[in-house]
Amino acid sequence: MSQPRNRWIVQLILALAVLVFVGISVLPIIGAFNNTPSTNQNNASTTGSLASADQKSKLQDEVRGYELVLQREPENQTALKGLLQARLQLLSLKQGDIQGVIEPLEKLAKLNPDRTEYGVLLAQAKQQIGDKEGAAQAYRSILDTKPGDLKALQGMVALLIDQKRPEAAIGLLQETLSNAGQANTIQPGSVDTVAVQVLLGTVQASQKRYPQAISVYDQAIKQAPKDFRPVLAKAMLLKEQGKIDQAKPLFDSASALAPAQYKDEINKAAAASSTPSPAAPSAPSIESTPK
Repeated sequence: MSQPRNRWIVQLILALAVLVFVGISVLPIIGAFNNTPSTNQNNASTTGSLASADQKSKLQDEVRGYELVLQREPENQTALKGLLQARLQLLSLKQGDIQGVIEPLEKLAKLNPDRTEYGVLLAQAKQQIGDKEGAAQAYRSILDTKPGDLKALQGMVALLIDQKRPEAAIGLLQETLSNAGQANTIQPGSVDTVAVQVLLGTVQASQKRYPQAISVYDQAIKQAPKDFRPVLAKAMLLKEQGKIDQAKPLFDSASALAPAQYKDEINKAAAASSTPSPAAPSAPSIESTPK
């Protein structure tokens, strides 16, 4: 398993500790860029949430500069990315609005159809301004060509849950699994079936369909006995149901199977209180700005 591909699914599994998936929310688009390497962003992070007037002025000058370039060269990707970054940083300083990042995102998504990060960010931005249909279209445009894209799939599921359409979310995941064999024949590894099964089980659990969720996890464990993810998901669900004795050996097994970078998180989850938290799991973050 590649680490970037699975980091978010591990975080999603660990979020089962609170088991409030019904209230799932999409990660604010600002947060998607929190780890973006940038001199301006690093400066902003050192000064806290309130930046100086000089910083804001500098970012506004950058925006105007990129806008001038784009008037001459509307498809200049360097300028589009720079404009997006500057407007996102202004948003983090409570300047401007999300609508300002949608236009460059739309252009970048169109110019880079293989870079699905832009489409996911576009969908998140549209959902935040209340354009749920626009968000759904952005996710569908990715899933039509890359049905196994985990970030788009999880984002679409989050959107459907937010719209109180759990059956549609379950249907989407079941359809993805049904078509996974053919998709993986055409492009090996394009659908991570275990990750999709874990997500399906999580949605089932969110609807308190615990036997169905356990069944999905068991199928994934049987299919991939050396994969720690469904083992961890089952352990988390059993723990939330108060079945500590059944959960403990599964936590131990998940820790033994997991790559080193996840072992501490798993052990903390096993030791943590099972008291539900009011916080809801979030959609996957994008760890760096698409280049």
